[in-house]
Amino acid sequence: MNDPRWGHKPKSNEGRRPNNSDKNDNDGPPDLDQLWRDFNQRLNRLFGGKRGGDGGKFRPDARGIGLTATVVGAIALLIWLASGAFIVQEGQVGIVTTFGKLSHVTGAGFNWHWPAPFQAHDIVNTAQVQTAEIGYRANVRNKQPNEALMLTGDENIVDVQFSVQYRIKDPVAWAFNNRGQVQTVRDAAETVVRELVGQNRMDTVLYEGRDKLGAQAREAIQRMVDRYKMGADIVGVTMQSVQPPDQVAAAFEDAGKAQEERARARSEAQAFADDIIPQAKGRAARLVQDAEGYRATVVNQATGAAARFDKVVAEYAKAPAVTRDRMYIETMQQILSSTSKVMIDTKNGTNQVYLPLDRLLAQSTANEAARGAGSGPVMVPPQNPAQPAQQPQQPQSSTSTQPDAASGESPRTRELRSRDTGRERESR
Repeated sequence: MNDPRWGHKPKSNEGRRPNNSDKNDNDGPPDLDQLWRDFNQRLNRLFGGKRGGDGGKFRPDARGIGLTATVVGAIALLIWLASGAFIVQEGQVGIVTTFGKLSHVTGAGFNWHWPAPFQAHDIVNTAQVQTAEIGYRANVRNKQPNEALMLTGDENIVDVQFSVQYRIKDPVAWAFNNRGQVQTVRDAAETVVRELVGQNRMDTVLYEGRDKLGAQAREAIQRMVDRYKMGADIVGVTMQSVQPPDQVAAAFEDAGKAQEERARARSEAQAFADDIIPQAKGRAARLVQDAEGYRATVVNQATGAAARFDKVVAEYAKAPAVTRDRMYIETMQQILSSTSKVMIDTKNGTNQVYLPLDRLLAQSTANEAARGAGSGPVMVPPQNPAQPAQQPQQPQSSTSTQPDAASGESPRTRELRSRDTGRERESR
């Protein structure tokens, strides 16, 4: 423990490892100098080096060093040339540049270009639809408030999360015209959506115009990307979430429910109106048609009555007595045809006449019903002997008269006979 040279080799063995070293010396780490000498010895044996006369030591000559350098250089050159090979997958395009300038575009398959620093390549995927997320990352719960919060036209704040799907249609323009292409697409989409949200009211963005917002945003983003010459085709814009901020979400839910109730009540009212209005229009049209028919009837009757009156006046001017009698007869016919009539013979009887009008009217009604049914007339039950006999009803007669006791004719008969005599005289 007190020996200062404990763990060290003797000075006679420093700098070299004897061939007949014991087993204890092999337990330590290998000697780097000895490894280097063994490597050089093998190279000299391979390329014809000469062994020295110092008993085991050798000295490489210039020829061996040159051959070694040539082999090493060839291997390095092959590795350098192999670094220029690259493979382009299907649906991708390879862009080769010479000192940063576009050289050519390669298709799918195995390709090669001069290695760095002369040429370089970049692979662009033109078949895959890429997605740029604005307002969130990977999940709508992972919000990005600096991108999602936007100001509407009525000075309200909404939380808008959406994604933009695009495809690279011009790989050269995509690679050389802009830097940070994905971020540029994201910035352009955010700018366009902020402009559209700022042009509309909050209710429009949340409810009515939410579906239209995506289509309008896609067209506007495509115009901006074309103006930047990015060589990208905007496939679509998907509105993931459009809602008020979390701080006022509860109040907006109540407002939304109220709007839904208003829409439901409006729909019910519209359905009721659609049911009632056609019925009312139908009744109104029917009343109008009835009124038109009544007017036409009244007008026609008035016109006919006026024409009839004109004809009657003309005939009356020719024969006043005849026209007057005919009008009287027609009037009495209309009156007597709609009333019940009772014929009484007073020639054989006393001055006191008993008229059971109720029974006579009942008999008349029964006779009319019997005629309608096809049976014979109904007979009146026998009268009381103390009462005078009653004649049966004779509906064929159109007048009720009382004959004169002396001549056997009634005054009405005499009047009609005198009128007929007057007509004959006038006609003569």
